Amino acid sequence: MIDWLHHDTGGLLLLCAAAIALLLFLIIKVRLEPFISLLVSGLALALAAGLSVEQIVGTALSSKESLLETGFGGILGHIAPIIGLGTILGAILERSGGADVLTRRLLRVFGERGAPLAMGLAGLVLGVPVFFDIGIFVLAPLVYITARRGGRSLVLYALPLLAGLSMTHAFLPPHPGPVAAAGLLDVSLGWIIVMGAVCGVPAFLVAGVAWGAWIGKRVHVTVPEDYVVGEEEGRDAARPEPPLTAVLLVIAAPLVLILLATFGAVWWKDSPALPTLTFLGNPAVALTLAVLLAMWLLGVRRGIPAAELSELATRSLRPVGMILLVVGAGAFFGAVISATGVGKALAGTLSDAGLPVIVLAYLISCGLRLAQGSATVAIVTTGGIVAPLLQGEHHSQAHLALIVIAISAGSIIASHVNDGGFWIVSRYFNMSVRDTLKTWTVLETILSVVGFAAAAALSVFV
Repeated sequence: MIDWLHHDTGGLLLLCAAAIALLLFLIIKVRLEPFISLLVSGLALALAAGLSVEQIVGTALSSKESLLETGFGGILGHIAPIIGLGTILGAILERSGGADVLTRRLLRVFGERGAPLAMGLAGLVLGVPVFFDIGIFVLAPLVYITARRGGRSLVLYALPLLAGLSMTHAFLPPHPGPVAAAGLLDVSLGWIIVMGAVCGVPAFLVAGVAWGAWIGKRVHVTVPEDYVVGEEEGRDAARPEPPLTAVLLVIAAPLVLILLATFGAVWWKDSPALPTLTFLGNPAVALTLAVLLAMWLLGVRRGIPAAELSELATRSLRPVGMILLVVGAGAFFGAVISATGVGKALAGTLSDAGLPVIVLAYLISCGLRLAQGSATVAIVTTGGIVAPLLQGEHHSQAHLALIVIAISAGSIIASHVNDGGFWIVSRYFNMSVRDTLKTWTVLETILSVVGFAAAAALSVFV
């Protein structure tokens, strides 16, 4: 039976489909942690495909690395410092009041009529270093104030903010999804930043600005009566607000350094400054510098003790552990798919059908997202399936980055009741399940479709 599997395309594809079905069953029905579900599904696929125990987990007498070791270690060595440093950076921005400073300045610039756009831009800028849910927790009180002063539906102000936070979370580093996909497909984060912005900004404008303005006039939601406005818990009101220039510098610094390193190798390949640019633009180095800059400009200079900053960093990293385990288990699942020959079988089927890899990547990611709700699980599982299809194809970094964006776009489609983000939005913005489906779910679908359409169109030319 094993020999038949190795030589029969249909058998290999059936085996892969069964492994994915097992994964979804464990997450949805058994409600097992995604990390454990991915690990169990990967091990089951490896055993069913006839891989040896030495290949899967290694032996005490062998020095050869197993799939379990290469799957976990290969990806975590790349993404763990990036995600960890990005999390600390976002925590410092939130704790220092930098998010409030930026949002209030935008509201003053755009005025009452432009307040929805101001909230959207706040989500877009602060969404780069701040996780999606943290962005909501920090900025929701400002949305409440703005909606109450404007006397219009809360939806009108909330949706642009949510679109900005969601787009950056899905398409831009240092967020776990795009960083993990970049690691799985071996793409420079500089290219992810460029393609994520090129595809994500139009999606934000359509979903957050256009759709938000249209549906905000048709779904009326009032500000919750028990909303709280004031200093965030743990903040010292006596400390001065950080200057806006410092906030923008901290956000922009790592992105600029990464981009300079990515494109410096093309533009200044003979320059003596290239080694310095390459070092400073390494994502881990760039984010380390940004964190140190944030600690100084937004922390120590404003009277926040170093011990308090250290405790903040430790506390902010607690939720990251499970994210890293999910990404590592997803990479192991992908390594098994590659080792079993499923990738080659799928590539042959795609070639016969004439279906581009970027379309397949999007469809698989959409299916996994709709079935189990987690964007991270959808991304790492899809990345593991797609990565073997790209081996030996000699795609450019730009093209690979667009495939990453397609996977990321699929991972956010149609957020509904099996997604934790759905309930956060419903709770914080006082919406019933029906109203959340009419507003937030549609917004996520528009972000997904427009982002993918932009990536697919660009992939024809790069």
